[in-house]
Amino acid sequence: MADSTASDAIAANPNKSVATSPEDATSSKRQVRVERRTPAYWRVTFDNPPFNIFGPKSIPQLDEVITAIENDPDLKIVVFDSAVPGFFITHYDFVPPLADSTGLPSGPTGLHPLPDMLVRLSRAPVVSISLIRGRATGVGSELALASDIRFASREKAILSQWEVGAALVPGGGPMARLPRLMGRGRALEILLGAEDIDGDLAEKYGYVNRSLPDDQLDGFVDAFATRIATFDRKAIADTKRLVDFASLPSNPEIAAGWDAFITSVQRPQAQAKIKQLMELGLQTNGEIESRLGHYTATLGQD
Repeated sequence: MADSTASDAIAANPNKSVATSPEDATSSKRQVRVERRTPAYWRVTFDNPPFNIFGPKSIPQLDEVITAIENDPDLKIVVFDSAVPGFFITHYDFVPPLADSTGLPSGPTGLHPLPDMLVRLSRAPVVSISLIRGRATGVGSELALASDIRFASREKAILSQWEVGAALVPGGGPMARLPRLMGRGRALEILLGAEDIDGDLAEKYGYVNRSLPDDQLDGFVDAFATRIATFDRKAIADTKRLVDFASLPSNPEIAAGWDAFITSVQRPQAQAKIKQLMELGLQTNGEIESRLGHYTATLGQD
């Protein structure tokens, strides 16, 4: 969304887009690439510059990858990373009309395709790792939380669920996942504070497994993934399945979050705040995208 923008446009005319989405500029190329390093070990790279914003045009590409992950008989481990400096994945795209998202068919779980893909990734018989360098904001945080394991750059990783600062409800399941990782109080601190969390604090809170010096991150993750890729696939899948019983949220918990997001984005309070952010330069200005936690705190009060 932009100028009179974003949210206002969605409410006034859900079938009309009002600005150029970062996705539109790159829609002719792959935003989600797969490198099959070995039959057992894949890298999935997000490449949608300048900010790796995720939206309705990204969803079919990621769905293809998740489907392949679920069905490949040789795959044991997949690592998600980014080719865009400074950004792992950021927030959902506010430029396309809301109907572009709400009109997408449900996925195999019966959920909207975005939460559907995250649920399927968590339950796949394959180990998933998010290698977080740069901002994992909104959808980026939610994909990291849906991954089995998270490793972050100590100097360059920033995680956040920024949505409440813009009068939104997060839609990709963090209300269901964060309390299971770090407890209720810390989860509420992250969700309601809507602030940026650096790599060291993310490790302390349990948001990520480890934060490592940036120059050691790639080597560590590659060695860890390569090690797991040598293990027995059936043992990996069964062990993960049994951990899932004790740790994963139910589909209704995830569905409630997505429904709350769609409702919240149409509220006048959220539309006003998104409009303010778009006027400041959300989705176009690197300063705004890089300091989103700061700028949400500058928005006018209700």
